[in-house]
Amino acid sequence: MNAEPKHPVSQRDLAGYRGAPPNPRWPDGARVAVSLVLNFEEGGEFSVSEGDAVNEAIYEVNHRLDGPDPCIESHFEYGTRAAWWRIMDLFDSYGVKVTVSSCGRAVERSPDLARDAVARGHEVSAHGWRWQSHAGMDEADERRVIARTVVAIEQATGQRPVGWHTRSASSQNTRRLLVEEGGFLYDSDAYNDDLPYHVSVAGRRHLVLPYAFDTNDMQYTNGSRFRGADFADYVIDAFDWLVREGETAPKMMSIGLHLRIVGRPGRIGALDRILSHVTSSGVAFIAPRVAIAKHWLTTFPAT
Repeated sequence: MNAEPKHPVSQRDLAGYRGAPPNPRWPDGARVAVSLVLNFEEGGEFSVSEGDAVNEAIYEVNHRLDGPDPCIESHFEYGTRAAWWRIMDLFDSYGVKVTVSSCGRAVERSPDLARDAVARGHEVSAHGWRWQSHAGMDEADERRVIARTVVAIEQATGQRPVGWHTRSASSQNTRRLLVEEGGFLYDSDAYNDDLPYHVSVAGRRHLVLPYAFDTNDMQYTNGSRFRGADFADYVIDAFDWLVREGETAPKMMSIGLHLRIVGRPGRIGALDRILSHVTSSGVAFIAPRVAIAKHWLTTFPAT
């Protein structure tokens, strides 16, 4: 007989839409809503040389140091020094608008980049204060982290963020604290569906826009060492399948990007191929997450 779990069993929803998803009626009859998310984390990562206890461990090489690590710092710096402009210019060339999911500390250290995103018509959403999981975070500390992130983005851009995504695992309090804060339209702390959905949080209806790790350039650093073509092929295959399903059941697709990863010259071509394929399909609603959230809330108003 199995022992009882040490923690209370969470109220998980394993059923979702039960094979009968609602028709989101995307604009212009689109079969797929495509959300491009550019993660802006540079300056928010952990670094011993800047007073943290450890260095960030996820980057291009597997060589973790206990002390200062100028190598990893340099890898992150590439994102803001070179990759930002390459990626943003490519987005402009296709006329697509994206969500820049931003750590508050990264925005505080490079406010000109956040302002550049807004000037180009992109959404700047919240990605935590630091690039860190919230799992196990004290509730009072987490509340301060959320508030500090909102302030940093609003001060830099003149616009408060209305979307939130925690790196990897959120805490058991994160979603409730976002709802209590009152200014968020949605969070993306879920990976469990191909459509947005509502949840009840502290007696209020809250919107979740699921994210994805498979259609994400993080796969370049996950050991398999994708070539540019591998990432493009995978994302295009996923898009084409959702287009096929979208003839009768339109869906949403998230494509996750990182400055220091896809912004390298050997990888940017993959993003170019993806954008070319999606924009020329004629069946995609390509929009920042805030636009997708507003469309969903209008299409499925509270009852």
